[in-house]
Amino acid sequence: MTGADFLTVCLIISFAMLSAAFVLIIVRIVRGPTLPDRILALDLLVSCAVSYIAAFGIRTGFSIYVDIAIALGIVGFLSTIALARFVLRRGELSLDDGSTKKDISDA
Repeated sequence: MTGADFLTVCLIISFAMLSAAFVLIIVRIVRGPTLPDRILALDLLVSCAVSYIAAFGIRTGFSIYVDIAIALGIVGFLSTIALARFVLRRGELSLDDGSTKKDISDA
């Protein structure tokens, strides 16, 4: 078995495993049960997409896919931060006078 054959077998296995991971992540996004679980699953989906793009870049031999994977990783990280801030803000209750009060469960 040559090095190229070994690389091809490894790429086929990685594509199969990443495809299975995509399906399982989609199930977690749909089933939930809470919003933080869905946010974590979306972050994992972005990580798997970055891995899939990197593997595709290795298969085709074009290095431009590495740049695309890096950009997607940065966007995924920033969106996770934004969604986490949204979840934190959602825990604050708005009062009638415009001030905010922390939820009792946050104490």
